[in-house]
Amino acid sequence: MTLFAWLSSILVAVIVLTVTAFGLWWERKLAGRMQSRLGPTIVGPIGLFQPIADLLKLVQKEPIIPQRADRALFWLAPPLTTLFALLVAALVPFGPKLAPANIDVGVPLIIALGGLALIPVWMAGWASHNKYALLGAMRAVAQSVSYGVPLVLTALVPVILAGSMNLNSIVAWQHRHHWLVVWPVFLGLPAFILFILAMLAEANRIPFDIPEAESELVAGVSTEYTGMHFGFIYLAEYVHTLVGSAVASTLFLGGWDGPFGPSVLWMVLKTCLLFSVLYWLRWSLVRLRADQLMALAWKWLVPAGLALVLLAAVWTQTPWGR
Repeated sequence: MTLFAWLSSILVAVIVLTVTAFGLWWERKLAGRMQSRLGPTIVGPIGLFQPIADLLKLVQKEPIIPQRADRALFWLAPPLTTLFALLVAALVPFGPKLAPANIDVGVPLIIALGGLALIPVWMAGWASHNKYALLGAMRAVAQSVSYGVPLVLTALVPVILAGSMNLNSIVAWQHRHHWLVVWPVFLGLPAFILFILAMLAEANRIPFDIPEAESELVAGVSTEYTGMHFGFIYLAEYVHTLVGSAVASTLFLGGWDGPFGPSVLWMVLKTCLLFSVLYWLRWSLVRLRADQLMALAWKWLVPAGLALVLLAAVWTQTPWGR
């Protein structure tokens, strides 16, 4: 790995964490406006320094480890959740030549790294020696396995249409057809919607936050965690959502391609807009039951994903898809 790639990866990690901190503030303000309240207003102008205050509070809190917990796994799991989410960001291109790791198998590697994020979640639930944490971890495993299938299937649609697993090549292919949404629209738009639903489930966000349902499991996997250990788990969900928005923008919304201006600007705008839409959904919908969650995955999303993959393969053999 070259020095440029290392520096680029570090820069991307810093930017993602900074934007995620701003995303925390933005979500609170957005939720406040939707519920006829103000959100953060005191710490800094219009509450902009609220994420910094939250960080300082978490750093000062005492890390408590349950007496019967597996200490090594208990300590290791939270930072790993954030690390795996950040690794995916290193593969996302923010411009034609602005990808820290521009590799030919970018799409399957992103999916693989996203799947690895499940391992520290299970570690945290098992190591806590708490029945609520363990049940949350078991739910997270079942949910991730179930929704990982439609996630892979829908990601294959732009791969098949573009004839490449390289993210930059997929964006270039979209540029040749349409800069806003993967072409043809009758394939790209349903695949995009299914990808977003599966990504929300992978990130445990409402309406798919069954693993941390506070009315049933206290706080799920994070029940026994305090201080920055809790902060890492909390941060990982936001990083996952932000990076997932960037991946969705790359695969389905043209990524860094736009009608004018710098490529980075368009990538940032699309990612932030999609990030905001996801949190608009979060504060608008209610949590699904566990049976409804699984039924949605296996009865609807998986068959629909298989149909879209088949249609995409057929489309590439027609005169319009070549």
